[in-house]
Amino acid sequence: MASTAHSASMEQRMNSAITHLINKYSSGGNRIGWLMIASIFIEAWDLYSISFVLIFIKQIYHPNNLMLGLASGGTQAGALVGAMLGGWMTDKFGRRKVFMTTMVMFIIFGFAQAFAPNMMALAIIRFFLGLPLGADIANGYTYIMEFMKKGDREVMGNRWQFMFAVGEIIAIGVILIFILTKVNNDTLWRIILGMSCLPAVILFILRWNLPETAIWLIQKGRFVEAKKVSQQIYGDSLDMLPNEDVKVNRPNLGAFLREIKKDRVAWKATQFGWISNFVQGFEFSTFSFYTPVIIAMLGVAGTTGNDLIMMVLYIIAAISGWVGPLFTAKYGQRSLSLWGFGIVFISLILGAVALFTGEKFLFPFVCALMLWGHYWDAENGMTIVTVVAPPKYRGTASGFAYMFVKAAGFVGLLFFPTIIADLGEGGATLFVAIFPLIAWLAAKYILPEMFGYEETTFSPTYGDQENAPPSLSID
Repeated sequence: MASTAHSASMEQRMNSAITHLINKYSSGGNRIGWLMIASIFIEAWDLYSISFVLIFIKQIYHPNNLMLGLASGGTQAGALVGAMLGGWMTDKFGRRKVFMTTMVMFIIFGFAQAFAPNMMALAIIRFFLGLPLGADIANGYTYIMEFMKKGDREVMGNRWQFMFAVGEIIAIGVILIFILTKVNNDTLWRIILGMSCLPAVILFILRWNLPETAIWLIQKGRFVEAKKVSQQIYGDSLDMLPNEDVKVNRPNLGAFLREIKKDRVAWKATQFGWISNFVQGFEFSTFSFYTPVIIAMLGVAGTTGNDLIMMVLYIIAAISGWVGPLFTAKYGQRSLSLWGFGIVFISLILGAVALFTGEKFLFPFVCALMLWGHYWDAENGMTIVTVVAPPKYRGTASGFAYMFVKAAGFVGLLFFPTIIADLGEGGATLFVAIFPLIAWLAAKYILPEMFGYEETTFSPTYGDQENAPPSLSID
């Protein structure tokens, strides 16, 4: 009985320390948040650069639609596996070990793409490159939620789409430089894909001295290290914890879903996050990813003109990605999702009309509208799922949620060329429009407002309602 009482007392002190840290502010925590979001640049470079060099790869290797889908979607399949493994490893082995490992893998497999001898080899390399892509997202969101206070962490988490857009713009700019300098197509695609290792090297160096998160150390009973990290980051020595380590039972990972269901708001938010992640992943991997190909097929402009159009589109997307978190802070997560998915649905309908009627010069404007909405609806799925997760399952929750993004991405990239061939560009666009409509309905009927959510124990509760932002709804 005494042992049980001691265990309960220790868990209460651990909960108190975790809640205390969640409400702390540190400029160092803000820097760590940006370093985690910056890793999105690597995925953006890899994912978007291949969409721009696909046309050159097709001209050289003449792959069938299935092989083309495998090469372009290989990273999505790898990230699907990496997200779940990375989330589990993040909770088991620690946040720092996982992010250092992912950077090394980024460097190795990113560079290896440049030497792929054929399409099959490229597809295999890209699968292994996807493993750290998926793992790093799960790990990065865990860092953000555990080093930044409520309010700030939601805004930072939603900035990942802005970083995606930055990666796209730079990728397009580099490709344009190579095209204008008359680099031959086979050399061009190899250099572009191989260059994805460079930002990984830079981030590896910048992240070298980052500490483990104090919250993970507390969860593991490693109080001596937790106090040291907390003092370093927050100037707080966590006096509520003893000055010695304790043995803590490892959580049963299979209990994650049972625990999240204890809180009605957290469970509804998690369900929405899964739906939102799948839909935004499918939106991009179908319509958005193949936009350069569709524009080229329509003959709106030549190769250089097409790339300039795409650069303008992604500059608009970057603006949307920056504005979205500011919108969230003022109007909340639910409004952001309603507006984002609503804009995408309307723009896809307009896009289908433009394609069916042959108004090809209207298509880039529709794409701009669609990307604005997409960069809003894609911002908060990962943020919501990770912020409501109990800290001991946070890596697992983030990794599992990102699996929905990558599952949709892999399916979309693999089969969309065939869908276009069977239904035509207009019919395929109408087919994609079904998905944002589903997500809009989920935002309207499932998602509660999440801005201001905070955990007060291992099982979270929802608080700070009076400080939650007003809703700007399009109900």
